[in-house]
Amino acid sequence: MLGRFHRLLAVGLICVLLGACSAARPPLELAPPGDIVQKAILLQLELAQQRLAEQLDTPQPRPKIGSISVKQLDPLYTDSLATYHLQGTYNLRLQLPHQEISQSNPFDIFLQRQIEGKSWRLLREENQGENQQSQWFSYLVP
Repeated sequence: MLGRFHRLLAVGLICVLLGACSAARPPLELAPPGDIVQKAILLQLELAQQRLAEQLDTPQPRPKIGSISVKQLDPLYTDSLATYHLQGTYNLRLQLPHQEISQSNPFDIFLQRQIEGKSWRLLREENQGENQQSQWFSYLVP
């Protein structure tokens, strides 16, 4: 009788542990809404343009994005916070001094939901130099 109890206890414990392993992904229902994805793509563009504008000593153009299409959404946890890896395409419009440019571009972003669930952060891997390893940086999505 006692041996049967131990077997049932062991089976129950294994079921709980296996269930915990499979639940190691945040729910898709908590994935970022479209306006957050749009703001994050715009933030990523502005960060890249800022660096380029500083090097070229030119003013930054104001990009406008639209027609966002998410092709892949992968939920994961980063530092115990729900993080979503999104890949897809968007349309970019840039108004330059003498012309307007419009094109379709791919995006690949990581968005992390903050603990309170009210704000999101864009996670970016950036290279610091030729011989240095890349580092991850976090930017608040406005």
